[in-house]
Amino acid sequence: MMRLLIYLPAYNEELNIVNVINNLPKNISSVKSIDYLVVNDGSIDKTSELAQSSGAQVITHSRNKGVGAAFHSAVKFALEKGADILVGIDADGQFDPDEIQTIIKPIIADTTDMVIGNRFTDGKPKYMSYIKYWGNIMVASLVSYIGGQKFQDVSCGFRSYSREALLNLNVFSTFTYTHETILSLAFQGLRVKDLAISIKYYPERKSRVAKSILHYAMQTSKIILRMLLDYSPIRVFGALGSALFFIGTGFELFLLGHYAIASSFSPYKTAGFIGLGFIILGVLVLLLALIADMLNRIRINQDKQIYELKKARYEK
Repeated sequence: MMRLLIYLPAYNEELNIVNVINNLPKNISSVKSIDYLVVNDGSIDKTSELAQSSGAQVITHSRNKGVGAAFHSAVKFALEKGADILVGIDADGQFDPDEIQTIIKPIIADTTDMVIGNRFTDGKPKYMSYIKYWGNIMVASLVSYIGGQKFQDVSCGFRSYSREALLNLNVFSTFTYTHETILSLAFQGLRVKDLAISIKYYPERKSRVAKSILHYAMQTSKIILRMLLDYSPIRVFGALGSALFFIGTGFELFLLGHYAIASSFSPYKTAGFIGLGFIILGVLVLLLALIADMLNRIRINQDKQIYELKKARYEK
């Protein structure tokens, strides 16, 4: 029998928090105990008091730090309290709490380590803007490409984690955590899958994370690029270095072809210098790729060491 911890990141959710907590499951088959945690991320309303009076444990941040920071707090709490499964669900009532049973079943059956709620099984949800839907699909395609596994929705906050996943996670961003957790676990060889879930969008409610599409896109791209450089740098620098090298080679071949025809490098001597510059730069970038790949192996060893340190600390 497993212990389940359900956590809700909350920022000024006094209008919804009580109803959401009251609708969380009280009993689930194969689950020994269910605890509720609200990470009060710097709310200035009565979110914390109402959450406590509704039976949830509360962690309060002194200021609004972001859903990524809330996730860090929830993971640490789950490990310290001996939770076998951690479920994250939003505090605004968009998700159906009854579906918590669905997203923890694969973890209980030990067929996966992390389950992501998939909001897009039936296409764009009602009241979700087309630009947000398109942006989510593009990010999902990028994460799928980097992670080497197909995902349809990588930004949903309704998801579950096994204890093994929590011990392996090595996430840094405080802005958001959704993409970084997927890539972190996927690159470490853990099992990640998505499952269809339902969602209700409210036309009058604005996202607390993606307040600006441009800002969100820039922050998300930075996180994903950092993960790609951390776990697969040779794909970035190798592709860039190869492209520069072949461009330089193209210039040199053009110059040699001209010489073969005209028996003179004039008037294209400059092409030779440009090509040589590209080749040298390409070789330097390829050397950087090899160095970055060596550093990546160090990072992999560090992940293993952090995992062992976490086990020693939390598995007493």
